[in-house]
Amino acid sequence: MLQTCLLHCRTMPDRKFYLPLLAAFLFAVTALAQQPQQLFFRVTLGPQFTAPVSGRLLIFLKEGTGDKEIDVNPFLPSSVSIAAKEVYSWKPGVPVDIDTDSIAFPKGFSNLKPGDYQVQAVLDTDHSYNYGGRAPGDLISDVVPLKSWTPGEGSEPALTLNSVVPERTPKSPLSAEQQKKADAAAHLEDFTSPLLTRFSGRPTHIRAWVILPPGYAEHAGQHYPTVYWTHGFGGMLMYAKLQGEVLYTRMAQGKMPPMIWVMLDESLATGTHEFADSVNNGPWGAALTTEFIPRLESKYRMDAKSNGRFLEGHSSGGWATLQLQVSYPKVFGGTWSTSPDPSDFHVFSEIDLYAPHANVYHRPDGTPWPIVREHEKVMATFEQLALQERVLGDYGGQLASFEWVFSPRGADGQPLQMFNRDTGDVDPAVVAYWRDHYDLAHIVAADWAHRGPNLKGKIHVFVGTADTFYLDGAAHKFEAVLKNLNADPHFVYIPDRTHFDLYKEGDDRLALFDKIAAQMYAVARPGLQWNQRPPHN
Repeated sequence: MLQTCLLHCRTMPDRKFYLPLLAAFLFAVTALAQQPQQLFFRVTLGPQFTAPVSGRLLIFLKEGTGDKEIDVNPFLPSSVSIAAKEVYSWKPGVPVDIDTDSIAFPKGFSNLKPGDYQVQAVLDTDHSYNYGGRAPGDLISDVVPLKSWTPGEGSEPALTLNSVVPERTPKSPLSAEQQKKADAAAHLEDFTSPLLTRFSGRPTHIRAWVILPPGYAEHAGQHYPTVYWTHGFGGMLMYAKLQGEVLYTRMAQGKMPPMIWVMLDESLATGTHEFADSVNNGPWGAALTTEFIPRLESKYRMDAKSNGRFLEGHSSGGWATLQLQVSYPKVFGGTWSTSPDPSDFHVFSEIDLYAPHANVYHRPDGTPWPIVREHEKVMATFEQLALQERVLGDYGGQLASFEWVFSPRGADGQPLQMFNRDTGDVDPAVVAYWRDHYDLAHIVAADWAHRGPNLKGKIHVFVGTADTFYLDGAAHKFEAVLKNLNADPHFVYIPDRTHFDLYKEGDDRLALFDKIAAQMYAVARPGLQWNQRPPHN
């Protein structure tokens, strides 16, 4: 069209007539090219739903055929396209059109190449998908094939939410007899914290499963060392119970010494609170140490002294237990933290948050910062994780969870973002707050004179040299700081182990628990070394 107009305009006798027309035409073409693309998918509620629903409507789409479920893949994030839209009081019988180019990852659906695809819709009713994926009560559609699909051509793809995610029943590795005994040893503690309730303005609970050791009932006068354990990101109370019952069985098999394990739940709608004292999540550390632990020690036969209280956790739980030991050095007799989240923010995965003009998306040379690897192969970048998380929801994701724990609170009541989600640029003022309150290496170095006498020798860390999230780098950095302080740290780097097989020895995926428990027992019972014993009847 542009060429035809120009040829025609050359025959005009006066340029003053066609130049304004040409300018107007070029403006119209440019404006049309700059308009955002819009590719809609239509979603309806199945006839079984009769009441209005609300939540975050998610569309998951990937190449291929035959899948029963389409979900995010943290190891291949760009393999699944995601679009999102908030819906409020969505009434049955009223279809919702979702623009898959508006809020989308890794890019708008209009940019996809033609091919065979499959798509599924999920209504995240309580906005928890970013933390734990699909949850009981979420509405889902069938997986719909899109054969030989070309984005924007043909009729609008349509999906129907026709089922509800059922309650989860975790699969236990225990036999029926083992499960029966472990269930009898597990006791739910659900405590309404006055400190946390005052902070939030509503009843706020600390929940845990207390796992009593074999023989606890038969030895009425015996007290036991106690381990406070917490899970990693994505874990919940249900998982804490399952893990605790596995540990009970190991004690019953004579693999671990008899101790009480308190399996703490650290999950929130905002992610994991890490049992940190936070201006956003509340005083979880203070509530644990001044309210919950005294309550438990009045109810169960625990040692109730520093060298009988220990900490253990993995990943986010590893960081939580490290910070509890650092923050409350007189309360606990040692932490055994495995694959902890970064303890020195000079190495946040691999990124130095303190570097001038720091950016979490790109190195100074422009190459992307990785955040997930499978040994030497990069599987996902920091930018991919951040942009995917933003589409899935405003809170509950791993990166947002860090900000809910570490960041100062903004004027709108939300935590300030550590980095710009569009550019990846780090906010130095926010990072300075992170450093002063949650960079554990910085905190112990700055306050060693005060904390040192009660911290020396109490920090134990285990991490794989091929950690999936590059967490071995921060561990090395933290260890160097502690060694410089003569803090007697105990760091173990397990060759070629990742985030997910760190505890494995031979065919036993949990063997590291036995070593850790034996080391704790030696602190609680000086001179009494634990060796594996015959099973407890």
